[in-house]
Parts: sequence; C-alpha cells; structure tokens
Amino acid sequence: MTAAAHGIDLVDFGRIEQMLDKHGERFLDRVFTAREQADAAAVKNRIEKLAGRFAAKEAVMKLIGTGWRDGVAWTDIEVVNNPLGQPQVTLCGKVKEHIDAMGLGPVTVSITHTANFAMASAIALPVNSK
Repeated sequence: MTAAAHGIDLVDFGRIEQMLDKHGERFLDRVFTAREQADAAAVKNRIEKLAGRFAAKEAVMKLIGTGWRDGVAWTDIEVVNNPLGQPQVTLCGKVKEHIDAMGLGPVTVSITHTANFAMASAIALPVNSK
C-alpha cells in the first residue's frame, strides 16, 4: 500500500519581492497561473498572497519528491481559494502524473502568514486509504 505523503515550505516575503523586482512579469507568468495572478492583484497585500501560493507549490513539490525536473512546471500546481476562503489545489501535467503514479488522492494544503513569512503544508493520502 502507498503511504501518505507530506511537504512543507516557508517563504520570506522579501524573496518574492526580489524575484518581482528582478524578473517582473516573466517571474509571475512562470510561477503563477493567470487565476493566481488575478487573485493576488485583487487583495491589499499582493506579496503575502503570492508568497503563500509559492510556499504551497513548493510544499506540493516536496510531497511528490521530484523537484523541478522531468517537465514539471510551476503552473502544473494551481492554488485558489474556495468560496469559504480555504486554499484548494488543482494539479495538471507532470505533477498530476507523478501524484497518480504514486497512488495518491487529492492534495490538501494549509497556508499561514506572519508579518514577513508565509508557510504552507501539503498532504495527500493514498487513493485506497480508509
């Protein structure tokens, strides 16, 4: 039986600001889907929102354990809030292929923020777990 999987990541807001200053739209388009970018643009603290999404994506990558190789793209992982505000993960492309090959079900994430950091945790249970 496949075991559950977990990943966690911590992101300093300054890191996201530096990437935006250095790479601008190229960074945004490489890392975030159009929906994620629109969601971040619609809130007061855009950097906080982007950092939380970045941390969630990194946590998912740690969960699958492959790193950013073999055709895996940042935008294979989309994190958006449901109507109640809970972050939800949608996977596609190579990331979805890895999750399926691992025998894992949907990925659940939790994101938290402090004044300068965002942290995210991602878990997935085996498809056949009870």
